[in-house]
Amino acid sequence: MTRIASHRGGTLEFGDSTPTGFRATSRLPLDEVEFDVHPTADGAIMVHHDPTLDRTTDLSGEICQLAEAQVRAARIDYSRGEGPISLAELCAIFAKSHVDFRCEIKPGVGGRAYAGFVPRVVAELDGQGMLDRTVFSSFLLRSLDELAAATTRPRLWLVSPPVLIQLGAEAVIELALAHDIPEVGVNIDHASPELMARVQAAGLEFGCWAAHDTAQITRALDLGVKVFTTDRPSLAIALRDDHVIPGEAAE
Repeated sequence: MTRIASHRGGTLEFGDSTPTGFRATSRLPLDEVEFDVHPTADGAIMVHHDPTLDRTTDLSGEICQLAEAQVRAARIDYSRGEGPISLAELCAIFAKSHVDFRCEIKPGVGGRAYAGFVPRVVAELDGQGMLDRTVFSSFLLRSLDELAAATTRPRLWLVSPPVLIQLGAEAVIELALAHDIPEVGVNIDHASPELMARVQAAGLEFGCWAAHDTAQITRALDLGVKVFTTDRPSLAIALRDDHVIPGEAAE
């Protein structure tokens, strides 16, 4: 069965990376929660999508240049007046949940990886008892290589549309194999049966991200991808519950 990952805790339902969204996700009949992590200037690991607070909160600044207390002081847009939480707090929310982790290692401003950040994330998850329930993802091959050195947990390469278009499917597959990455994920609008077949023929697993509306979610389900991320987890659950694989309806 295709797995559902609640993207940033269900952004379009609960706001972007909000405590309310993560708590709601922990109780939903889905498979994974997707989230992003960044370091603060004083050593904390915070759960937030962007490297800055500018776009989705009422404050501004690069998270890696702010103290944990400054990041926590931000109020997330379209939330219940909530601020960003730490990775440790996220672990506590999901400790007794059936929902597993899908942790994206984000770069800083300019797309640069944070030096020494990956081992810290791995150590925090291990210390919180959640590492064995975590799959890691990144758009950066460097971060994926660092993950391979730090943990044996599964890794997946998030392939952006420009990279997929410029390199082509075969080059993406070759890079994934060269870096010993077992899974690739592409934007749902660039997914196709042909691309999935080529990826799977190379022995790799295939997933999608950014499946947010009915047509996109249905497309992911029709393809039978391993997993997809969505900002609308409740919609995805309803569509998966009612989904009939094309060609099976007449059987």
